[in-house]
Amino acid sequence: MVGYCAQSPWLQNMSIRDNILFNFPYDLARYKKVIDACALTLDLASFSHGDLSNIGENGIGLSGGQKARVALARAVYSNSRTLLLDDPLAALDHNTAESVVRKLFQGSLVEGRTIILVTHRLDLCAHLADQFVHINKGHARVLDADEISQEITMIIKEQDKSSLSQHEDDVHATTQEEDDAAVPDKFITDEHRASGGVVARIYWIYIKAGKIKWWLLVILLFAAFRLTRVFSAWFLKAWGEGYSTVEELVFTTSSLGDGIFDNLPNPATNVAPWLVGYAVLGVATTILFTFTQSVLLLILYLAAKDLFGRVLHRVSCATFRFYDTTPVGRLMNRLTADIGMLDGGMIAPLQDVTFWSINWITSMVVIASITPTFFVFALVMTLLFTYTFNLFIPTSQSLRRLEMVSLSPLMSNFGILLEGLATIRAFKAQTHFQTKNITITDAFQKMDHFYWSLQAWLQYRFDAISATSTFSLVLLSLHQGLSPGLTAFVLATASQFVEATHGICKAYGKLQMDFVSVERVVELLDLEEEPVGHLKPPASWPSYSDDITFDQVTLKYAPHLDPSLQDVSFTIPGGATCAVLGRTGSGKSTLALSLLATIHPERGSIRVGNIDISQVDVHAWRQRISFVAQDPVLFPGTLRDNLDPLNLHSDEECDEALHRILGPGWALDSRVEDGGRNLSQGQRQLVGIGRAVLRRSPVIILDEATASIDKETALAIQDVLRDELAQSTVITIAHRLEAVRDADYFIRLDAGRVVEAGPAPRSGS
Repeated sequence: MVGYCAQSPWLQNMSIRDNILFNFPYDLARYKKVIDACALTLDLASFSHGDLSNIGENGIGLSGGQKARVALARAVYSNSRTLLLDDPLAALDHNTAESVVRKLFQGSLVEGRTIILVTHRLDLCAHLADQFVHINKGHARVLDADEISQEITMIIKEQDKSSLSQHEDDVHATTQEEDDAAVPDKFITDEHRASGGVVARIYWIYIKAGKIKWWLLVILLFAAFRLTRVFSAWFLKAWGEGYSTVEELVFTTSSLGDGIFDNLPNPATNVAPWLVGYAVLGVATTILFTFTQSVLLLILYLAAKDLFGRVLHRVSCATFRFYDTTPVGRLMNRLTADIGMLDGGMIAPLQDVTFWSINWITSMVVIASITPTFFVFALVMTLLFTYTFNLFIPTSQSLRRLEMVSLSPLMSNFGILLEGLATIRAFKAQTHFQTKNITITDAFQKMDHFYWSLQAWLQYRFDAISATSTFSLVLLSLHQGLSPGLTAFVLATASQFVEATHGICKAYGKLQMDFVSVERVVELLDLEEEPVGHLKPPASWPSYSDDITFDQVTLKYAPHLDPSLQDVSFTIPGGATCAVLGRTGSGKSTLALSLLATIHPERGSIRVGNIDISQVDVHAWRQRISFVAQDPVLFPGTLRDNLDPLNLHSDEECDEALHRILGPGWALDSRVEDGGRNLSQGQRQLVGIGRAVLRRSPVIILDEATASIDKETALAIQDVLRDELAQSTVITIAHRLEAVRDADYFIRLDAGRVVEAGPAPRSGS
């Protein structure tokens, strides 16, 4: 077993404590030492529920530095004798990284353990290493003592030359950070589960999605189909009585009004017209049934297409907070399992409800027209069916909702396990996670088992009522003294009535269950959409000389949360390179997100030039700026697709940007897997920087864009950025000083406030 800390931290949707313990027993003394060594004490103290605060999928709700330290604490807390730490310091600010190096790597927690530390932060830990291994182009070389000494001497000289380092205050000793991204209310929210029956609004939304005109047509076709079936039964009754004596036939016809069959010959002498008539009725029934099914399929297609399109648009335009508090598995559950029900599962209950409803109505009309006694009995039977059904439906709906809700963790768990497979195997925690997966599956199957048990409960009672009803109707028809043909007709109709009453209850119950999926899909239509802005900016805006001004800006992720940035005011000169400094969680990424207009100020304004960006069409604004995140998003395809997703530049421009950033050995047609899995973290960051260089937007935001790149490459990239983006306003969020060494302007944040801002100091000044 190896204590493993990945470069891209993998965290589960559970409490911070459980993420650190993983599957090891809780030792309070050791746990507290690990928390302190990984500089998590202040962070946990700022959470309302401390280390018991639940975090979202893949650590949603924690900043990048906090996720890195939680993953590091997990590796250190384990009892592994070997720790493999893949650049855990990259996402940490300078002071936090220094604290971790001092308390952890020089502390008792790592005594007697072998630590393999992959890092670019040699300035922090070079003096602690017993052995240096230099890897270049796939070849590893152990450095000798002289090379190590030269490396350390060079690092010390560069630190002495750094001018920004004098501004790095020890935030740990003076403040208790209130990390806006770690407030428990920002973590995962419970999945909404409705109660009671599916409200009429849900049915109406689905009906409108399928177009009302087609619903009316299908009802007319079903009615015609049912009437044809009833007429066929009446035709058979007249045909059977046609073999009776002339006197009996005249009596029956005159008493029941069978004059429509008077022109047909006696079937005993000429049966051909009766056969032709019955064949015509059979063909008509088949044609009507085919048309009914076709229109019903059309309704199903139109409704599913309409709702899916609207839901996809709503989800795509949802606020960023929705994605912060909603696991991907939950969203995928609704967009796959629930939408799948709309695509095909709805047709059977819809058809059955319509068919049995018309059957029930026509049966009641026929029974009422023959004898009132039958009608009264039918009403009593209907009430008995309804009473039993009302006992069934509330419980079954609740079970169905629980079943669908319990499916979300199951879907999330599979994705999480795939992403964290390396970590799970490193800690030999396969058995633990298999058990957890079985527990989640059992929770889902439990709801499904009870649901089908309830169906069996209903089926038994309905069958008992149906058998009793049919037997009672037979006795009642014999008591009435009807003619043999009429008795057969009435009994057939009564049997259809019982079957229709039984069927409509079951079909409506199934429809209610399936409409839970419609209900869950419709809930997505009520998502809050991101404000898009109404102002169409001029084509020349923003210009390269436009200043960026924050005027008394207060930002909150949600109305009930504390401010993430409070009363922030500063002006970044147009065309300047601005360094944004501060400890992990001080509000740097929030500032970057506000410039992307993903969060709008509660108070104050953010202006670029003389235009408030909260009023600008957000899509137009985002097309005119570039943002490079610490963990860039890459798409499956080629490097060209990732450098220029909108195909706005020529192949020559893309090739030039590619070779300036990634160097030789790369081609535009090089394949990129989903999420860039076949590239290292540093290479993914280089591709993201390549996008920014290619676009040369007037405003460019680099959020720890070189954190996972080695120092030599990072310095070369800084030269490229300085040349290529000389006219742009570049806002750089970085912990490493070399990433902001050429900054013209700097802003220092602490606990969501600006503590210092102005022109960056120069060497010798």
